[in-house]
Amino acid sequence: MLEVKTPQEVLALIEKEFRPLGQTEAVPLSRALGRVLAEPITAQEYVPDFDRSTVDGYACRAADTFGCSDAIPAILNLAGEVLMGQGADFVLSRDSCVYVPTGGAIPKGADSVVMIEYTEDYGDGTVGIMKPGAPGMNLIFRGDDVFPGKEILPAGRVLTAQDIGALAAVGRTSVPVSRRVKVGVISTGDELVAPDRTPRPGQVRDVNSSLLAAMLEAFGTEVVSYGIVVDDEALLRRKMQTAAQACDAVILSGGSSVGVKDAACRIIESMGELLLHGIAVKPGKPTIMGKAGNKPLIGLPGHPVAACFVAQLFVLPLLGRLMGRKQKDFTVSAELTESLGANHGREQINACHLRREDGKLLATPVRSKSGLITQLSGADGYFIISRDCEGLPRGAQVQVYLY
Repeated sequence: MLEVKTPQEVLALIEKEFRPLGQTEAVPLSRALGRVLAEPITAQEYVPDFDRSTVDGYACRAADTFGCSDAIPAILNLAGEVLMGQGADFVLSRDSCVYVPTGGAIPKGADSVVMIEYTEDYGDGTVGIMKPGAPGMNLIFRGDDVFPGKEILPAGRVLTAQDIGALAAVGRTSVPVSRRVKVGVISTGDELVAPDRTPRPGQVRDVNSSLLAAMLEAFGTEVVSYGIVVDDEALLRRKMQTAAQACDAVILSGGSSVGVKDAACRIIESMGELLLHGIAVKPGKPTIMGKAGNKPLIGLPGHPVAACFVAQLFVLPLLGRLMGRKQKDFTVSAELTESLGANHGREQINACHLRREDGKLLATPVRSKSGLITQLSGADGYFIISRDCEGLPRGAQVQVYLY
């Protein structure tokens, strides 16, 4: 029997046993997308650096327009216009207005912009305002977006396209990011052949190398594939040692169950420290976790679905820990379309398809055995049934973790 830990105990173990690598590098803004920010970014200037209009219209003093209407417009003197890319270094006098385009600068004295749709240029140097302005209406003031000392982005954030835009706005052309974690991936098993080969009877194509590499690269790591190793303890030990010397973490799939040929547990223990052998989840129970120094050594189940779920739930958070990455789950609440039994004593992970019907978000479980990876390819996410629950009825609300 395996002595298993609960998922919560595993996540706590990761926090306790592993620390961020703390290695950073500066990359150009053009290459920062998807990288983990190594330190907070603080503004050194105002953005925008001037009061500006959010509409095409006339900048004026709001008090000069109070009470106006279509029937009784406020008549203001047209003091000119502000062109895009030019400053408005003058003071607007009372009962006057100035035309400004969207994004144009606002002169001092003006505190409101009336949209051009509610105005009329009489052509005699005056403009009729048919809708009252209000202080601050259609305006962005200096520093509304960013001001000196304001933290724009926190350390540990995975940079998005919107973040890149914010960094450009404050003039950052180089960004400090965490070094990519290098992960070695090994598949084991006499039955495995490469995806480009035709399996003979009793053989299957190696799914996990490609699956794990795709997951890890999407997460922002650098992946080194060490291919397939047959069930030979000496060969596997040498391959694990080679990978551990070159990489920050090593992930092995297959060879994690209790059996005569399963040497992964012994090898990991000999290389450093064995932290766990078994997690109370289905699928994924025979998972191994160890370390050599601060380098994680992970043994995943050989079945692709189990390997996929364990990688999602535990390996990615572990690698995020090494990267100093702030973790974030994206979830939605959905209603089960059919009842589902569960295995008492272990948390059960179920993939699902999502669809919206009659205003409700519905989740249809993917009924897949752990070796049938193609059934997961169209799934939208997964939900978890707690270990003390023997199943869920149709119509039950579940929290779906989106892929």
